Amino acid sequence: MNIGVDAAALGMSSAVTSHTNDVNAGYWNPAGLLHLEDNQLALMHSSYFANIANYDYAAFAKPLDDRSVVALSLIRFAVDDILNTTQLIDDQGNINYDRISLFSTADYGLTFSYARDLPVQGLSFGVNAKVIRRIIGDFASSWGFGFDAGIQFETDNDWMFGVMARDITTTFNAWSINKDEFAKVQNAIEGQNQELPETTEITIPKLQIGISKLMTFHYDYTLLTAINLNVRFEENNDIISSSFASINPALGLEFGYIDMIYLRAGMGNFQYEKQIGNSEQLSFQPSFGLGFNHKGIQIDYAFTDIGDQSIALYSNVFSLKLDFSIFR
Repeated sequence: MNIGVDAAALGMSSAVTSHTNDVNAGYWNPAGLLHLEDNQLALMHSSYFANIANYDYAAFAKPLDDRSVVALSLIRFAVDDILNTTQLIDDQGNINYDRISLFSTADYGLTFSYARDLPVQGLSFGVNAKVIRRIIGDFASSWGFGFDAGIQFETDNDWMFGVMARDITTTFNAWSINKDEFAKVQNAIEGQNQELPETTEITIPKLQIGISKLMTFHYDYTLLTAINLNVRFEENNDIISSSFASINPALGLEFGYIDMIYLRAGMGNFQYEKQIGNSEQLSFQPSFGLGFNHKGIQIDYAFTDIGDQSIALYSNVFSLKLDFSIFR
């Protein structure tokens, strides 16, 4: 749930909290859903770790009236067809390759979003209710629940502000362990895996604060500049870190031509990495993107982890967005 969706957003290093305004706002900031004028559908696919893992996303949003919008989105991150070799050796100590089976490990995130306009001009809010499902073959599975909340404010001169609070109630996952299947793991290698894993998992709240500005030049050209401050309430290697919270900035740019062709760039994930000799070096994760929009059909591409600047979770991302106004 932390990787992100939509190649357009990832091409700007996810600095979209303040200006996200389409079906993908259900993930980035549900308050942005209020900009929809018609139904929208979004799809995304990305392969990770040399195509070992697949990351897929689908979302649909529908305006209820001119003041409220609902959306539904589903994320799946999975490694499929993993070899289960716990039964490779039989009771007599013989190796039997026919005893190898396959299993998958997958994480699912289902999000229901609701956004509504507020009496103050330019101000909107939105909430997310999330259901988390995690499956590790027949060995273990879990259910989790959580909530997000966000607001957006837009001024008359195209300044945009946004705040997104993720997991505001602390997202809680409860695991169920299949002890019979886990016993096979315990017996596979003597002396290993003898203790059952933890059965509870929590995700602490996070805060994302964004500011963006849209500028128009000669009618046909636009430049969108954005900055995000991603706040986690823990101490880590972020560029600003304390025992109370850490702050990681993200910067994004989008250059547009006649609302059809887009070039994007961004920098994020600034981290202090320890080097040999205990010195620290500041690393970051750059990203680039392209977009094409024509009559309600938008195709986007994002490329990141340039030059191995940091340990990124993705490299090539493709997404499609369809506005139902093309059918009207």
